[in-house]
Amino acid sequence: MNFLPWVSLFISILWASAVAAIPSPTTDKRASSPFVSTSGPGFVVNGSSLKYIGTNAYWLPTLNTNEDIWNTLSNISAIGIKVVRLWAFNDVSTIPVNGTWFQLIQNGTLSVNNGPNGLQKLDTVIQMAEQHGLYVILSLTNNWYPLPLLNSTVPPVNSTTFDVTPGTNNTLPRNYLSNNYGGMDLYVRQFGLQTHDQFYTDPSILTAFMNYTTQVVSRYVNSPSVFSYELANDPRCNSTLPASATCTTETITTWHATIASHIRSIDPNHLISSGVGGYLCTDCPKLYPLAPAPAPPATSPAPGKKKRSQAKPVTKEQILREQSERRRRNREAAKRAGTLVEDGVRVRGRWVSTATKRQNTPTVGSVYDGSYGVDSQDISNIPDIGFSSFQLFPDQQSYGPVDPNVAPWQSIEQNGAQWITTQAQSASAVGKPSILTGFGLVTQSNAPSFVPFNSTVAPFAAENPGIAAGLNGIIQYQWGQSNLTAEPGTTGQAPTPQQTTGQSPNDGYSTTGSTTVQQILGSAAQSIAAD
Repeated sequence: MNFLPWVSLFISILWASAVAAIPSPTTDKRASSPFVSTSGPGFVVNGSSLKYIGTNAYWLPTLNTNEDIWNTLSNISAIGIKVVRLWAFNDVSTIPVNGTWFQLIQNGTLSVNNGPNGLQKLDTVIQMAEQHGLYVILSLTNNWYPLPLLNSTVPPVNSTTFDVTPGTNNTLPRNYLSNNYGGMDLYVRQFGLQTHDQFYTDPSILTAFMNYTTQVVSRYVNSPSVFSYELANDPRCNSTLPASATCTTETITTWHATIASHIRSIDPNHLISSGVGGYLCTDCPKLYPLAPAPAPPATSPAPGKKKRSQAKPVTKEQILREQSERRRRNREAAKRAGTLVEDGVRVRGRWVSTATKRQNTPTVGSVYDGSYGVDSQDISNIPDIGFSSFQLFPDQQSYGPVDPNVAPWQSIEQNGAQWITTQAQSASAVGKPSILTGFGLVTQSNAPSFVPFNSTVAPFAAENPGIAAGLNGIIQYQWGQSNLTAEPGTTGQAPTPQQTTGQSPNDGYSTTGSTTVQQILGSAAQSIAAD
């Protein structure tokens, strides 16, 4: 099967949904600062609006040579990409023999590595990004740090060719996977605590994390190439470590407000963003409720002008109504095509719904009901948070019900489009821009390498039925780079011992070897620049 045609169609539909949902920004000509800022629903830099296509390269500071970093940024810039999102953290519990590390967290004490294999590597990335005209989103920690083999009785792989993190898949080097850079659960474990959400509430951990944040943020106060400081990647109540019974959306929102205020006290120049997956809670209490809509003007709009409608927050009723309307349209299309799948029982020649179906109460699903302890609208409305962010990973998260009357990939496309428009609406209600910080679908060729964010092992064989059925697509997360310097103990792995050059990490989403995917990204970058 040739997946690239529908891949291109899929991203086109999602992109059109996002553009249609986000109002065109009005450029604030007074905002002539070299630092990226916001003006209503858009971004502004040097007095002009900034629209962009970005990519993820979490591993960029771990590359072995400055030449590798330079060449990677050159290739990214060459196709028109403007923003690179990466990890500005690299936590370890013991100092590794090889490779990069930023912070040692051990038995409740911390030590920041300011050396050439520490934060100086991050300095190099920032400096080179500026030379390439690129902006960088610096993510400060990660929700995910799975150690499934920590208490395993199976002996680890005896590897002398690279460093490994105890408790992880020992066949991969440290820093290969995006979830092998330390993060929240490493703090929790090394401070002797038990639940994931203690990262957000324990005073000692809060002090430790703010200390590290200070070390990073204070380095780049005057750097125009920093797009924003992202507080965390995909923060939520749960991770590999369980959540406590007391973790709620208010827990996560309060932590965001605390850390954002701390960063703002150090750096007045740069935007601050969340990094959440975009999960909403339509019925949860708000710590930062929306201001009441202003009264409509008494006068009518000028002839030929439409009255501007006030953006409304996302509601449970709206989500259920949109899902029901989409099912209705799909059923009508299936009837016309003669492919309708009935989901009831046949009585006297007519289909009727089952008793179980009639008694079921429609639900909005876990991405909208606060199940993850995240209310991204409330977080976005924190004064120090500059813009709303969300993610889209259909291989790991369901964003809506599956409709039997369309192909599986069409359900993904439809749910993804609704997810994007819903996020844009939520951000508009807050009055801030919204960006998609991570979008990926696992391609057929990448299926054997696919490792979920809360795992360290690839669950699929080469012929995964779900992938073969059509769950394949364009990858915004993540960039892939070849011809890297391969050295022991680092992420620039050579595919075979005989090869002298390596490839960037691939957790199932890499663009390495797919020039067509990169061409699609380049075309999208050109389109948005011309908009």
